[in-house]
Amino acid sequence: MKDKFRVGLIRVLTTGDEELLNLHGKLLMEKYPMLDVESRCIPDQYEGIHSHELEAVAVPKIVELAKTFRDKDMILVSCADDPGVKEIRAALPGMPVTGGGETTAALAVRYGEKIAVLGIVDYTPKAYERMIPDKLVASRPKGVHSTLDLMTPEGRASCLATAMELKEKGADVIALGCTGLTTIGIAKEIEEATGLPVIDPVLALGAFAAFEAAKKDF
Repeated sequence: MKDKFRVGLIRVLTTGDEELLNLHGKLLMEKYPMLDVESRCIPDQYEGIHSHELEAVAVPKIVELAKTFRDKDMILVSCADDPGVKEIRAALPGMPVTGGGETTAALAVRYGEKIAVLGIVDYTPKAYERMIPDKLVASRPKGVHSTLDLMTPEGRASCLATAMELKEKGADVIALGCTGLTTIGIAKEIEEATGLPVIDPVLALGAFAAFEAAKKDF
């Protein structure tokens, strides 16, 4: 039996709830059995990252946490804005590192020409702007300001309503702009409601980790 591909997963939402902490890693291991994922979260970021100011505070903590994953085969940052990804690459040269934003953007162009970003902030995640600047339409669900808001019935309903609005604006694929949307497991529901393909950022992370795992066997 081949050894598993060891992944360090950084959660940017601080939580003492082990089930919540490990939810994304568990999903990755279910969908990509070659992966062995260990999840850790940064400290004192109880609302996650939903502003540039919170990102500035979080990035040094993300880099320090990444250094505790030196023994892994790859590091994933479970956030669609890729906070700290560039800095981790500089701090740990040679370590494969990616985030939920650039992986989602890369897959989104495979599925459509007009890409809608459904996130929780009023700005488009960096990777989406960099990789698909001319194909974007973005929107934040009403009443949703942080990943915690997604975990309410109102937040979920607002996400679905916003997804329908994005379809009406001409979107032909929806790229989720927050890994908190993975936490609430809404991607399939959005696909069923809109009839559009939906790119889930955590599954996108896993696809790139699986590719790195396959490279080890070349």
